Amino acid sequence: MTDEPKPVREIRINPVVPTESVLVATARGMRPRKAEDTVQRDTRPHVDTCPFCRGNEEKTPPAIRTVPEGPDWAIRIVPNLYPVLGDDQPSTALAFGLQQVIDGYGRHEVVIDHPNHGIAIHEMSADHLALLFRTYRDRMTELHASDPRLRYVLVFKNFGPAAGASIPHSHSQIIATPVVPENVQNEVAHAKAHHAKTGQCIFCSLIDEALTFEATIYDRDSGAVRRKIAVGQYVVERGEHFVAIKPFASRYEWELHILPLKHNADFLVENDERLADFGRVLRRAMARLDHVIGGAQYNFFLHTVPYGSESDELAASYHWHLEICPRTSIPTGFELGSGLFVSTISPEDAAAQLRAVKLPDD
Repeated sequence: MTDEPKPVREIRINPVVPTESVLVATARGMRPRKAEDTVQRDTRPHVDTCPFCRGNEEKTPPAIRTVPEGPDWAIRIVPNLYPVLGDDQPSTALAFGLQQVIDGYGRHEVVIDHPNHGIAIHEMSADHLALLFRTYRDRMTELHASDPRLRYVLVFKNFGPAAGASIPHSHSQIIATPVVPENVQNEVAHAKAHHAKTGQCIFCSLIDEALTFEATIYDRDSGAVRRKIAVGQYVVERGEHFVAIKPFASRYEWELHILPLKHNADFLVENDERLADFGRVLRRAMARLDHVIGGAQYNFFLHTVPYGSESDELAASYHWHLEICPRTSIPTGFELGSGLFVSTISPEDAAAQLRAVKLPDD
Protein backbone atom coordinates (compact mmCIF):
# COMPACT_ATOMS: atom_id res chain seq x y z
CA MET A 1 0.00 0.00 0.00
CA THR A 2 1.36 3.39 -0.92
CA ASP A 3 1.28 6.18 1.59
CA GLU A 4 -1.08 9.06 0.95
CA PRO A 5 0.79 12.29 0.18
CA LYS A 6 1.09 14.52 3.18
CA PRO A 7 -1.11 17.62 2.92
CA VAL A 8 0.78 20.81 2.17
CA ARG A 9 0.14 23.77 4.46
CA GLU A 10 2.43 26.68 3.68
CA ILE A 11 2.22 30.44 3.72
CA ARG A 12 4.09 31.75 0.69
CA ILE A 13 5.14 35.36 0.28
CA ASN A 14 4.67 36.97 -3.12
CA PRO A 15 8.23 37.90 -4.18
CA VAL A 16 7.01 40.78 -6.34
CA VAL A 17 4.68 42.31 -3.72
CA PRO A 18 5.96 41.01 -0.34
CA THR A 19 2.94 42.43 1.50
CA GLU A 20 0.78 39.85 -0.31
CA SER A 21 0.71 36.27 0.99
CA VAL A 22 -0.84 33.00 -0.16
CA LEU A 23 -1.80 30.05 2.01
CA VAL A 24 -1.30 26.76 0.16
CA ALA A 25 -3.63 24.28 1.88
CA THR A 26 -4.02 21.19 -0.28
CA ALA A 27 -6.37 19.44 2.15
CA ARG A 28 -8.98 22.08 1.30
CA GLY A 29 -9.00 20.69 -2.25
CA MET A 30 -11.02 17.73 -0.96
CA ARG A 31 -14.08 19.95 -0.53
CA PRO A 32 -16.88 19.19 -3.04
CA ARG A 33 -17.13 21.48 -6.05
CA LYS A 34 -20.42 22.95 -7.19
CA ALA A 35 -21.81 23.47 -10.67
CA GLU A 36 -21.48 27.24 -10.38
CA ASP A 37 -17.68 26.87 -10.30
CA THR A 38 -17.88 26.27 -14.07
CA VAL A 39 -19.97 27.86 -16.78
CA GLN A 40 -21.71 26.27 -19.74
CA ARG A 41 -20.42 28.23 -22.70
CA ASP A 42 -22.80 29.32 -25.45
CA THR A 43 -20.97 27.92 -28.47
CA ARG A 44 -23.31 29.25 -31.16
CA PRO A 45 -21.34 31.19 -33.82
CA HIS A 46 -24.06 33.83 -34.22
CA VAL A 47 -27.00 35.01 -32.11
CA ASP A 48 -29.52 37.31 -33.76
CA THR A 49 -30.22 39.22 -30.54
CA CYS A 50 -26.58 39.63 -29.48
CA PRO A 51 -25.37 43.24 -29.85
CA PHE A 52 -21.77 42.09 -30.36
CA CYS A 53 -22.38 39.69 -33.26
CA ARG A 54 -21.42 40.77 -36.76
CA GLY A 55 -24.40 42.27 -38.56
CA ASN A 56 -25.84 43.73 -35.35
CA GLU A 57 -23.63 46.80 -35.29
CA GLU A 58 -26.65 49.12 -34.90
CA LYS A 59 -27.24 47.61 -31.43
CA THR A 60 -24.07 49.22 -30.05
CA PRO A 61 -22.84 52.81 -30.01
CA PRO A 62 -20.79 53.79 -33.10
CA ALA A 63 -17.43 52.04 -33.20
CA ILE A 64 -14.35 53.85 -31.94
CA ARG A 65 -12.15 51.52 -33.98
CA THR A 66 -12.86 48.64 -36.36
CA VAL A 67 -10.13 46.18 -37.36
CA PRO A 68 -10.11 45.88 -40.28
CA GLU A 69 -12.46 48.61 -41.45
CA GLY A 70 -15.65 47.46 -43.13
CA PRO A 71 -18.47 44.97 -42.55
CA ASP A 72 -16.11 41.98 -42.34
CA TRP A 73 -14.43 43.24 -39.19
CA ALA A 74 -12.47 40.95 -36.89
CA ILE A 75 -12.39 43.26 -33.83
CA ARG A 76 -14.55 46.25 -32.84
CA ILE A 77 -14.04 48.76 -30.04
CA VAL A 78 -17.15 50.59 -28.83
CA PRO A 79 -17.95 52.82 -25.85
CA ASN A 80 -19.27 50.99 -22.80
CA LEU A 81 -22.97 51.79 -22.30
CA TYR A 82 -22.53 51.58 -18.51
CA PRO A 83 -19.09 53.11 -17.89
CA VAL A 84 -17.43 53.15 -14.49
CA LEU A 85 -15.68 56.37 -15.53
CA GLY A 86 -16.91 59.11 -17.86
CA ASP A 87 -15.21 61.62 -20.15
CA ASP A 88 -17.69 64.41 -19.40
CA GLN A 89 -16.42 65.15 -15.91
CA PRO A 90 -14.56 68.39 -15.12
CA SER A 91 -11.04 68.04 -13.78
CA THR A 92 -11.49 69.12 -10.16
CA ALA A 93 -10.58 67.81 -6.73
CA LEU A 94 -12.10 68.22 -3.28
CA ALA A 95 -10.74 67.62 0.21
CA PHE A 96 -12.46 68.06 3.56
CA GLY A 97 -10.77 66.82 6.71
CA LEU A 98 -9.38 63.37 6.03
CA GLN A 99 -11.74 62.86 3.07
CA GLN A 100 -10.51 63.36 -0.50
CA VAL A 101 -12.48 63.19 -3.72
CA ILE A 102 -11.47 63.46 -7.35
CA ASP A 103 -13.91 63.28 -10.24
CA GLY A 104 -14.54 59.95 -11.91
CA TYR A 105 -12.94 61.06 -15.15
CA GLY A 106 -11.68 58.59 -17.71
CA ARG A 107 -12.63 56.27 -20.57
CA HIS A 108 -14.39 52.92 -20.54
CA GLU A 109 -14.51 50.93 -23.77
CA VAL A 110 -15.57 47.44 -24.82
CA VAL A 111 -13.42 45.39 -27.18
CA ILE A 112 -15.45 42.82 -29.13
CA ASP A 113 -12.71 40.22 -29.42
CA HIS A 114 -14.09 38.21 -32.33
CA PRO A 115 -17.20 38.17 -34.57
CA ASN A 116 -17.90 34.54 -33.57
CA HIS A 117 -20.36 34.67 -30.65
CA GLY A 118 -19.32 31.52 -28.82
CA ILE A 119 -15.62 31.24 -29.58
CA ALA A 120 -13.20 30.83 -26.67
CA ILE A 121 -9.71 32.30 -26.42
CA HIS A 122 -8.04 28.91 -26.94
CA GLU A 123 -10.15 28.39 -30.09
CA MET A 124 -9.03 31.65 -31.70
CA SER A 125 -6.05 31.45 -34.02
CA ALA A 126 -2.68 32.66 -32.81
CA ASP A 127 -2.77 35.25 -35.62
CA HIS A 128 -6.09 36.59 -34.35
CA LEU A 129 -4.80 36.82 -30.78
CA ALA A 130 -1.74 38.68 -32.03
CA LEU A 131 -4.08 41.08 -33.86
CA LEU A 132 -6.14 41.51 -30.68
CA PHE A 133 -3.11 42.48 -28.61
CA ARG A 134 -1.83 44.77 -31.35
CA THR A 135 -5.24 46.45 -31.23
CA TYR A 136 -4.93 46.84 -27.44
CA ARG A 137 -1.46 48.33 -27.90
CA ASP A 138 -2.58 50.81 -30.55
CA ARG A 139 -5.70 51.90 -28.64
CA MET A 140 -3.76 52.33 -25.39
CA THR A 141 -1.27 54.54 -27.25
CA GLU A 142 -4.11 56.62 -28.71
CA LEU A 143 -5.74 57.11 -25.32
CA HIS A 144 -2.54 58.27 -23.68
CA ALA A 145 -1.88 60.68 -26.53
CA SER A 146 -5.44 62.05 -26.40
CA ASP A 147 -5.43 63.38 -22.84
CA PRO A 148 -2.54 64.04 -20.44
CA ARG A 149 -4.90 63.60 -17.47
CA LEU A 150 -5.08 59.86 -18.15
CA ARG A 151 -2.39 58.25 -16.00
CA TYR A 152 -3.03 54.58 -16.73
CA VAL A 153 -4.86 52.35 -19.22
CA LEU A 154 -5.88 48.89 -18.00
CA VAL A 155 -6.87 46.10 -20.40
CA PHE A 156 -8.80 43.21 -18.88
CA LYS A 157 -11.17 40.39 -19.75
CA ASN A 158 -13.95 38.82 -17.68
CA PHE A 159 -15.26 35.41 -18.71
CA GLY A 160 -18.27 33.99 -16.91
CA PRO A 161 -20.73 35.55 -14.45
CA ALA A 162 -18.53 34.82 -11.41
CA ALA A 163 -15.74 36.76 -13.12
CA GLY A 164 -18.00 39.74 -13.84
CA ALA A 165 -19.05 39.09 -17.44
CA SER A 166 -22.60 40.17 -18.26
CA ILE A 167 -22.64 39.25 -21.98
CA PRO A 168 -21.57 35.78 -23.20
CA HIS A 169 -20.10 37.00 -26.51
CA SER A 170 -16.31 37.06 -26.18
CA HIS A 171 -15.21 40.55 -25.24
CA SER A 172 -12.67 42.43 -23.17
CA GLN A 173 -12.50 45.96 -21.81
CA ILE A 174 -10.25 49.00 -21.69
CA ILE A 175 -10.46 51.50 -18.83
CA ALA A 176 -8.31 54.64 -18.76
CA THR A 177 -8.04 56.31 -15.35
CA PRO A 178 -6.64 59.54 -13.89
CA VAL A 179 -4.75 57.49 -11.26
CA VAL A 180 -2.38 54.53 -11.38
CA PRO A 181 -4.24 51.50 -9.92
CA GLU A 182 -2.96 50.37 -6.53
CA ASN A 183 -2.09 46.86 -7.74
CA VAL A 184 0.15 48.26 -10.46
CA GLN A 185 1.64 50.92 -8.16
CA ASN A 186 2.54 48.24 -5.60
CA GLU A 187 4.28 46.14 -8.24
CA VAL A 188 6.15 49.17 -9.58
CA ALA A 189 7.24 50.33 -6.12
CA HIS A 190 8.47 46.92 -4.94
CA ALA A 191 10.18 46.21 -8.26
CA LYS A 192 11.94 49.58 -8.04
CA ALA A 193 13.08 48.87 -4.48
CA HIS A 194 14.36 45.42 -5.48
CA HIS A 195 16.29 46.90 -8.39
CA ALA A 196 17.81 49.59 -6.18
CA LYS A 197 19.00 46.90 -3.76
CA THR A 198 20.20 44.23 -6.21
CA GLY A 199 20.59 45.91 -9.58
CA GLN A 200 18.26 43.25 -11.02
CA CYS A 201 14.71 43.24 -12.39
CA ILE A 202 12.77 40.96 -10.04
CA PHE A 203 10.62 39.65 -12.89
CA CYS A 204 13.72 38.70 -14.91
CA SER A 205 15.12 36.96 -11.83
CA LEU A 206 11.89 35.01 -11.39
CA ILE A 207 11.96 33.94 -15.03
CA ASP A 208 15.58 32.81 -14.64
CA GLU A 209 14.67 30.86 -11.51
CA ALA A 210 11.72 29.25 -13.23
CA LEU A 211 13.96 28.09 -16.07
CA THR A 212 16.97 26.97 -14.01
CA PHE A 213 16.12 26.67 -10.29
CA GLU A 214 16.38 23.45 -8.28
CA ALA A 215 15.64 23.17 -4.57
CA THR A 216 14.84 20.59 -1.92
CA ILE A 217 12.31 21.43 0.79
CA TYR A 218 12.92 19.65 4.11
CA ASP A 219 10.69 19.04 7.10
CA ARG A 220 11.69 21.45 9.86
CA ASP A 221 11.41 18.88 12.68
CA SER A 222 12.58 15.60 11.17
CA GLY A 223 14.83 16.88 8.41
CA ALA A 224 13.17 14.51 5.96
CA VAL A 225 12.76 15.58 2.34
CA ARG A 226 9.24 16.86 1.77
CA ARG A 227 9.51 17.48 -1.96
CA LYS A 228 11.81 18.77 -4.67
CA ILE A 229 11.37 21.75 -6.96
CA ALA A 230 13.09 20.96 -10.24
CA VAL A 231 14.33 22.85 -13.27
CA GLY A 232 11.44 24.29 -15.23
CA GLN A 233 8.87 23.17 -12.67
CA TYR A 234 6.95 26.45 -12.96
CA VAL A 235 7.15 26.79 -16.76
CA VAL A 236 3.88 25.82 -18.45
CA GLU A 237 4.46 27.11 -22.00
CA ARG A 238 7.40 28.74 -23.76
CA GLY A 239 7.81 30.46 -27.09
CA GLU A 240 10.64 32.26 -28.79
CA HIS A 241 9.96 35.55 -27.00
CA PHE A 242 7.46 34.75 -24.20
CA VAL A 243 7.00 32.31 -21.36
CA ALA A 244 3.90 31.25 -19.38
CA ILE A 245 4.75 30.63 -15.72
CA LYS A 246 2.84 29.32 -12.71
CA PRO A 247 3.62 31.82 -9.92
CA PHE A 248 5.33 30.38 -6.81
CA ALA A 249 2.79 32.24 -4.65
CA SER A 250 -0.30 31.80 -6.82
CA ARG A 251 -3.40 33.58 -5.51
CA TYR A 252 -5.66 31.33 -7.59
CA GLU A 253 -5.20 27.57 -8.02
CA TRP A 254 -4.64 27.75 -11.79
CA GLU A 255 -3.22 31.26 -12.12
CA LEU A 256 -0.71 31.83 -14.93
CA HIS A 257 1.46 34.79 -15.90
CA ILE A 258 2.82 35.40 -19.40
CA LEU A 259 5.96 37.52 -19.57
CA PRO A 260 8.53 38.54 -22.20
CA LEU A 261 11.70 36.44 -21.93
CA LYS A 262 13.73 39.54 -22.77
CA HIS A 263 13.35 42.44 -20.36
CA ASN A 264 10.75 45.01 -21.37
CA ALA A 265 8.82 47.30 -19.02
CA ASP A 266 6.49 48.79 -21.62
CA PHE A 267 3.87 46.81 -23.51
CA LEU A 268 3.36 49.77 -25.85
CA VAL A 269 6.75 49.25 -27.52
CA GLU A 270 6.18 45.57 -28.36
CA ASN A 271 6.48 45.01 -32.10
CA ASP A 272 4.22 42.92 -34.31
CA GLU A 273 6.69 40.03 -34.67
CA ARG A 274 6.98 39.55 -30.92
CA LEU A 275 3.24 39.81 -30.43
CA ALA A 276 2.80 37.01 -32.98
CA ASP A 277 4.78 34.77 -30.62
CA PHE A 278 2.73 36.10 -27.69
CA GLY A 279 -0.46 35.01 -29.49
CA ARG A 280 0.88 31.46 -29.84
CA VAL A 281 1.91 31.24 -26.19
CA LEU A 282 -1.42 32.64 -24.98
CA ARG A 283 -3.49 30.30 -27.14
CA ARG A 284 -1.55 27.23 -26.01
CA ALA A 285 -1.61 28.27 -22.35
CA MET A 286 -5.38 28.77 -22.49
CA ALA A 287 -5.79 25.40 -24.26
CA ARG A 288 -3.94 23.73 -21.40
CA LEU A 289 -6.17 25.44 -18.85
CA ASP A 290 -9.31 24.44 -20.77
CA HIS A 291 -8.17 20.83 -20.94
CA VAL A 292 -7.54 20.61 -17.19
CA ILE A 293 -10.35 22.83 -15.84
CA GLY A 294 -12.69 23.14 -18.82
CA GLY A 295 -15.47 25.64 -18.35
CA ALA A 296 -13.73 27.60 -15.62
CA GLN A 297 -14.56 31.27 -15.34
CA TYR A 298 -11.60 33.62 -15.37
CA ASN A 299 -10.21 37.13 -15.55
CA PHE A 300 -7.08 38.29 -17.29
CA PHE A 301 -5.47 41.70 -17.10
CA LEU A 302 -2.42 43.36 -18.58
CA HIS A 303 0.04 45.22 -16.35
CA THR A 304 2.57 47.56 -17.94
CA VAL A 305 4.72 50.41 -16.65
CA PRO A 306 2.65 53.58 -16.11
CA TYR A 307 2.69 55.83 -19.16
CA GLY A 308 5.09 58.75 -18.94
CA SER A 309 7.45 56.92 -16.58
CA GLU A 310 10.60 58.40 -18.06
CA SER A 311 12.83 57.17 -15.25
CA ASP A 312 15.58 54.83 -16.43
CA GLU A 313 15.21 53.01 -13.10
CA LEU A 314 11.55 52.21 -13.76
CA ALA A 315 12.37 51.07 -17.28
CA ALA A 316 15.05 48.78 -15.84
CA SER A 317 13.10 47.49 -12.83
CA TYR A 318 9.59 46.75 -14.14
CA HIS A 319 8.48 44.03 -16.57
CA TRP A 320 5.10 44.03 -18.33
CA HIS A 321 3.03 40.86 -18.11
CA LEU A 322 -0.42 39.32 -18.53
CA GLU A 323 -2.02 37.73 -15.45
CA ILE A 324 -4.60 34.99 -16.05
CA CYS A 325 -6.73 34.20 -12.99
CA PRO A 326 -9.23 31.31 -13.30
CA ARG A 327 -12.07 31.54 -10.75
CA THR A 328 -12.44 27.95 -9.55
CA SER A 329 -13.53 28.95 -6.04
CA ILE A 330 -15.26 31.84 -4.30
CA PRO A 331 -13.28 33.81 -1.67
CA THR A 332 -14.36 32.92 1.86
CA GLY A 333 -14.76 35.06 4.95
CA PHE A 334 -11.25 34.07 6.02
CA GLU A 335 -9.75 35.32 2.76
CA LEU A 336 -11.77 38.54 2.76
CA GLY A 337 -11.12 39.18 6.44
CA SER A 338 -7.42 38.32 6.45
CA GLY A 339 -6.34 39.41 2.99
CA LEU A 340 -4.62 36.01 2.71
CA PHE A 341 -5.40 34.12 -0.49
CA VAL A 342 -5.99 30.36 -0.11
CA SER A 343 -4.90 27.92 -2.82
CA THR A 344 -6.05 24.30 -2.59
CA ILE A 345 -3.44 22.85 -4.95
CA SER A 346 0.28 23.40 -4.82
CA PRO A 347 1.55 25.54 -7.71
CA GLU A 348 4.05 22.78 -8.52
CA ASP A 349 1.29 20.17 -8.94
CA ALA A 350 -0.89 22.55 -10.95
CA ALA A 351 1.97 23.38 -13.30
CA ALA A 352 2.74 19.68 -13.76
CA GLN A 353 -0.86 18.94 -14.73
CA LEU A 354 -0.90 21.80 -17.22
CA ARG A 355 2.44 20.80 -18.76
CA ALA A 356 1.25 17.20 -19.14
CA VAL A 357 -1.51 18.20 -21.56
CA LYS A 358 -0.69 17.00 -25.07
CA LEU A 359 -1.35 19.78 -27.59
CA PRO A 360 -1.09 19.55 -31.36
CA ASP A 361 1.85 21.45 -32.82
CA ASP A 362 1.07 24.80 -34.41
